[in-house]
Amino acid sequence: MKKCQILMMMRDKPGIMSKVTGLFSKRGFNIDGITCGVCEDKEYFRITITVIGNKEYVEQVRKQVAKLIDVKKVEILDDEKVVKRELALIKVKSDSKTRIEITNIVDIYRAKIIDLSHEALIIEITGDSNKVEGLIGVMDKFGILEVTRTGISAMHRTEIIKL
Repeated sequence: MKKCQILMMMRDKPGIMSKVTGLFSKRGFNIDGITCGVCEDKEYFRITITVIGNKEYVEQVRKQVAKLIDVKKVEILDDEKVVKRELALIKVKSDSKTRIEITNIVDIYRAKIIDLSHEALIIEITGDSNKVEGLIGVMDKFGILEVTRTGISAMHRTEIIKL
């Protein structure tokens, strides 16, 4: 079992997310993560859904989604041919004694501190899921107050042009 991303391009109509999530619910499919929004063609909505399963399970999800009326394109993204990123905001307990150590760790992960108070700070990190998980794991010892994650956004790599 592994995490896979399924890319969907769907006509941007009211209720389109309800159709997609309803299909998942009706078929007993589980959504591990989801990102969506308008894309380069304003008529269409781009949805990236992360599911966990074997090849057959993921292919079944793809086939079911492809049956929806407003679907333009559905494909299973190949890990080797895509760039994936996730955004997370992490609120961590912080005081004058721990702030410098936390700041140093944030710098190592190439993350940013975007909000600061006397009791806590909020860190923004963007990267692959392993990087996000790594920072969350390290920050755990300071006391994580809140975490929010966007889910994975993915895009095909550009072709290498041979001259």
